[in-house]
Amino acid sequence: MSIRRWVASLHAATFALIAGAIVPAGSAYGQTGQPLSIDVPVTIAQGNVVMDVGHAVFSGDTPFFVGDLSLLMNEYTAWKAPSHIVVVFHGDAAYLVLNDASYDAVRHVSTGNPYSKVVANWIAHGVQIELCGATAAANHWGNADLLSGVKVDTDAMVRVTQLEQQGYTLIYQ
Repeated sequence: MSIRRWVASLHAATFALIAGAIVPAGSAYGQTGQPLSIDVPVTIAQGNVVMDVGHAVFSGDTPFFVGDLSLLMNEYTAWKAPSHIVVVFHGDAAYLVLNDASYDAVRHVSTGNPYSKVVANWIAHGVQIELCGATAAANHWGNADLLSGVKVDTDAMVRVTQLEQQGYTLIYQ
Protein backbone atom coordinates (compact mmCIF):
# COMPACT_ATOMS: atom_id res chain seq x y z
CA MET A 1 0.00 0.00 0.00
CA SER A 2 1.41 3.40 -0.93
CA ILE A 3 1.99 6.04 1.73
CA ARG A 4 -0.59 8.29 0.04
CA ARG A 5 -3.22 5.52 0.15
CA TRP A 6 -2.33 4.64 3.74
CA VAL A 7 -2.68 8.29 4.83
CA ALA A 8 -6.01 8.57 2.99
CA SER A 9 -7.36 5.45 4.71
CA LEU A 10 -6.07 6.64 8.10
CA HIS A 11 -7.70 10.02 7.52
CA ALA A 12 -11.05 8.36 6.71
CA ALA A 13 -10.76 6.06 9.73
CA THR A 14 -9.95 8.99 12.00
CA PHE A 15 -13.11 10.83 11.01
CA ALA A 16 -15.15 7.66 11.45
CA LEU A 17 -13.76 7.39 14.98
CA ILE A 18 -14.49 11.04 15.73
CA ALA A 19 -18.07 10.44 14.64
CA GLY A 20 -18.25 7.60 17.17
CA ALA A 21 -18.26 4.68 14.76
CA ILE A 22 -16.93 1.48 16.30
CA VAL A 23 -16.09 -1.50 14.10
CA PRO A 24 -17.10 -4.64 15.99
CA ALA A 25 -14.30 -7.15 16.51
CA GLY A 26 -13.95 -9.54 13.60
CA SER A 27 -16.04 -7.45 11.19
CA ALA A 28 -13.35 -5.30 9.55
CA TYR A 29 -12.69 -5.74 5.84
CA GLY A 30 -9.46 -5.22 3.88
CA GLN A 31 -8.88 -3.51 0.54
CA THR A 32 -9.93 -6.68 -1.33
CA GLY A 33 -13.28 -6.84 0.44
CA GLN A 34 -12.19 -9.94 2.32
CA PRO A 35 -12.73 -10.03 6.07
CA LEU A 36 -9.86 -9.17 8.38
CA SER A 37 -9.16 -11.95 10.86
CA ILE A 38 -7.95 -10.81 14.26
CA ASP A 39 -5.23 -13.21 15.42
CA VAL A 40 -4.54 -11.58 18.77
CA PRO A 41 -7.76 -10.22 20.25
CA VAL A 42 -6.90 -7.62 22.85
CA THR A 43 -9.06 -6.38 25.68
CA ILE A 44 -8.20 -5.07 29.09
CA ALA A 45 -10.11 -5.11 32.33
CA GLN A 46 -8.85 -1.72 33.51
CA GLY A 47 -6.60 0.93 32.11
CA ASN A 48 -5.17 4.20 33.22
CA VAL A 49 -3.41 6.04 30.43
CA VAL A 50 -1.57 9.33 30.14
CA MET A 51 -1.18 10.62 26.60
CA ASP A 52 1.72 13.04 26.13
CA VAL A 53 0.81 15.35 23.22
CA GLY A 54 3.66 17.76 22.62
CA HIS A 55 3.80 17.83 18.83
CA ALA A 56 1.15 18.70 16.28
CA VAL A 57 1.69 15.82 13.83
CA PHE A 58 -1.00 15.67 11.17
CA SER A 59 -2.55 13.04 8.93
CA GLY A 60 -4.19 15.22 6.32
CA ASP A 61 -6.04 17.95 8.21
CA THR A 62 -6.37 15.96 11.43
CA PRO A 63 -3.83 15.72 14.26
CA PHE A 64 -2.66 12.11 14.33
CA PHE A 65 -3.36 11.62 18.04
CA VAL A 66 -7.08 12.41 17.50
CA GLY A 67 -7.63 8.99 15.95
CA ASP A 68 -5.56 7.22 18.61
CA LEU A 69 -7.36 8.91 21.49
CA SER A 70 -10.80 8.41 19.95
CA LEU A 71 -10.05 4.72 19.32
CA LEU A 72 -8.81 4.23 22.89
CA MET A 73 -11.82 6.03 24.36
CA ASN A 74 -14.26 4.03 22.21
CA GLU A 75 -12.58 0.71 23.03
CA TYR A 76 -12.63 1.38 26.78
CA THR A 77 -16.31 2.31 26.48
CA ALA A 78 -17.14 -0.83 24.46
CA TRP A 79 -15.29 -3.06 26.93
CA LYS A 80 -16.87 -1.29 29.90
CA ALA A 81 -13.34 -1.16 31.28
CA PRO A 82 -12.82 1.11 34.26
CA SER A 83 -10.31 3.62 33.07
CA HIS A 84 -8.95 7.10 33.42
CA ILE A 85 -7.41 8.83 30.44
CA VAL A 86 -5.39 12.01 30.94
CA VAL A 87 -4.14 13.95 27.91
CA VAL A 88 -1.37 16.46 28.58
CA PHE A 89 -0.90 19.11 25.89
CA HIS A 90 2.31 21.13 25.64
CA GLY A 91 4.80 22.49 23.16
CA ASP A 92 3.63 23.09 19.60
CA ALA A 93 0.41 21.11 20.12
CA ALA A 94 -0.86 23.28 22.96
CA TYR A 95 -2.87 25.63 20.73
CA LEU A 96 -5.35 22.77 20.12
CA VAL A 97 -7.00 23.49 23.50
CA LEU A 98 -7.46 27.23 23.00
CA ASN A 99 -10.91 28.82 22.75
CA ASP A 100 -12.03 30.26 19.42
CA ALA A 101 -10.80 33.83 19.93
CA SER A 102 -7.41 32.78 21.27
CA TYR A 103 -7.02 30.09 18.60
CA ASP A 104 -7.73 32.66 15.89
CA ALA A 105 -5.17 35.09 17.33
CA VAL A 106 -2.45 32.44 17.71
CA ARG A 107 -3.06 30.74 14.35
CA HIS A 108 -3.76 33.99 12.45
CA VAL A 109 -7.11 32.73 11.17
CA SER A 110 -10.77 33.63 11.67
CA THR A 111 -12.27 30.14 11.74
CA GLY A 112 -12.33 29.43 15.45
CA ASN A 113 -10.84 26.27 16.92
CA PRO A 114 -11.86 23.40 14.62
CA TYR A 115 -11.01 20.87 17.36
CA SER A 116 -13.23 22.37 20.06
CA LYS A 117 -16.11 19.91 19.51
CA VAL A 118 -13.75 16.93 19.55
CA VAL A 119 -12.15 18.14 22.80
CA ALA A 120 -15.60 18.79 24.33
CA ASN A 121 -16.65 15.24 23.37
CA TRP A 122 -13.59 13.75 25.07
CA ILE A 123 -14.25 15.77 28.22
CA ALA A 124 -17.93 14.70 28.15
CA HIS A 125 -16.73 11.06 28.04
CA GLY A 126 -14.52 11.53 31.09
CA VAL A 127 -11.15 12.18 29.42
CA GLN A 128 -9.16 14.69 31.47
CA ILE A 129 -7.59 17.32 29.21
CA GLU A 130 -4.66 19.27 30.66
CA LEU A 131 -2.45 22.07 29.41
CA CYS A 132 1.14 22.49 30.57
CA GLY A 133 1.34 25.60 32.74
CA ALA A 134 4.90 26.31 31.58
CA THR A 135 3.76 26.27 27.93
CA ALA A 136 0.81 28.52 28.77
CA ALA A 137 3.05 30.98 30.62
CA ALA A 138 5.61 31.03 27.79
CA ASN A 139 2.81 31.88 25.34
CA HIS A 140 1.15 34.41 27.69
CA TRP A 141 -2.08 32.40 27.84
CA GLY A 142 -4.42 32.57 30.83
CA ASN A 143 -7.25 30.28 31.85
CA ALA A 144 -9.71 32.49 29.96
CA ASP A 145 -7.91 31.56 26.71
CA LEU A 146 -8.76 27.86 27.08
CA LEU A 147 -11.66 25.69 26.03
CA SER A 148 -14.16 24.96 28.78
CA GLY A 149 -13.12 22.01 30.93
CA VAL A 150 -9.39 22.16 30.15
CA LYS A 151 -7.28 21.98 33.31
CA VAL A 152 -3.84 23.52 33.74
CA ASP A 153 -1.02 21.55 35.37
CA THR A 154 2.28 22.96 36.62
CA ASP A 155 4.53 21.38 34.01
CA ALA A 156 3.87 18.67 31.39
CA MET A 157 7.07 16.69 31.99
CA VAL A 158 6.56 16.58 35.74
CA ARG A 159 2.84 15.74 35.34
CA VAL A 160 3.54 12.84 32.97
CA THR A 161 6.23 11.57 35.36
CA GLN A 162 3.81 11.84 38.30
CA LEU A 163 1.13 9.84 36.50
CA GLU A 164 3.63 7.17 35.41
CA GLN A 165 4.73 6.82 39.03
CA GLN A 166 1.05 6.33 39.92
CA GLY A 167 0.87 3.39 37.49
CA TYR A 168 -0.48 5.10 34.36
CA THR A 169 0.69 3.78 31.03
CA LEU A 170 2.38 6.42 28.88
CA ILE A 171 1.35 6.86 25.26
CA TYR A 172 3.67 9.34 23.62
CA GLN A 173 2.35 11.20 20.59
